[in-house]
Amino acid sequence: MISTPITESLVRGAAEYETTARGLRPHRLPAKVRTRFPDPQLLMVEAQPSGVRLVFTTTAQQLELVLHPTRVVYLGADRPRGHVDLMVDGELLHSDELTGGSYTEVNISTGASRQVDGESHVSVFPSLPAGDKLVEIWLPHNESVELVELRSDAPVEPASSDRPVWLHHGSSVSHGSNAATPSGIWPAVAARIGGVELTNLGLGGSALVDPFTAQVMRDTPADLISVKLGINMVNLDGMRLRTFVPAVHGFLDTLREGHPETPLVLISPIFCGIHEDTPGPGAFDPASFGTGQVKFLATGDPAGVAAGQLTLWVIREALASLVERRAEDPNLYYLDGLELYGAADAEEHPLPDALHPDSATHQLIGERFAKYAFAGEGPFGREL
Repeated sequence: MISTPITESLVRGAAEYETTARGLRPHRLPAKVRTRFPDPQLLMVEAQPSGVRLVFTTTAQQLELVLHPTRVVYLGADRPRGHVDLMVDGELLHSDELTGGSYTEVNISTGASRQVDGESHVSVFPSLPAGDKLVEIWLPHNESVELVELRSDAPVEPASSDRPVWLHHGSSVSHGSNAATPSGIWPAVAARIGGVELTNLGLGGSALVDPFTAQVMRDTPADLISVKLGINMVNLDGMRLRTFVPAVHGFLDTLREGHPETPLVLISPIFCGIHEDTPGPGAFDPASFGTGQVKFLATGDPAGVAAGQLTLWVIREALASLVERRAEDPNLYYLDGLELYGAADAEEHPLPDALHPDSATHQLIGERFAKYAFAGEGPFGREL
């Protein structure tokens, strides 16, 4: 087997890379942001390489990727392990579940935690098709990884691409929460249908209209842009209506500094029954601990809407009005999140934890977004 050093030339979808004692760790936010605002939640999710993949051409028929995962385990509310997906010429051939790695074990009842270290993981992919092929190895969307070594039975070469780049920002739904595999998160599904290169800034719990996120997006090369805002503002109870609307205006103004005419879709929240009419904060439902399926609930009071507290309905109305007031921007579009997943869909595809869609629903959302955005007359279709 040939050992190929894993360098930036083989990786797509990350902002930058950290050299560690084991190898290369992809980051989706630059060091400047991580240094200025070292919020534990933000640092955890930006290091989870949602949408990041190794891309190369090869005649190899056997591949091995050595990586070291790092994750957080919540006692009584843990989630399934991440996967590494192998795609060849656009087709998913293998999905390998992670083992080993390091983790921080957190007792969500007491807050106590401990660190556990384990062995690195090896994803083994045998029996690839013969001949030249384009290989994409999608990294786990829900665990941080250090890329240690790529092995193959024939040389690999970095692949170039002339496809448009789609830059997307959103919450844990865009990050991929509850999706089983990294190539199955809804932005990956939509990007595959649309034939574009994905840069995913879905940041679980962290789509909070942060100025630094807008600045990162401003400075990131992109041909197509979308921003999905709302649910995190509600379940954090992070703003009132008076501050939310100007903050979104400022976020969009910053984006336009770097991308003045790029097609830009502003997406409001998908349906989420617990927060449709009830403000946050959101919280774990203690009654679900130890049941095998942790659930979330809203702890706010619907009467708080009169004082400016945010619910999903309030945010949808605010974002629709905001886009109307930016009529001077012909390349700004509004998409009601209920078009992607609405109340009727919740009857057929309920959110397992009352907050995040399952794998089938990620597929549904991705297909619907692609139909809206990448169709010939869609916001992105005109650019393809």
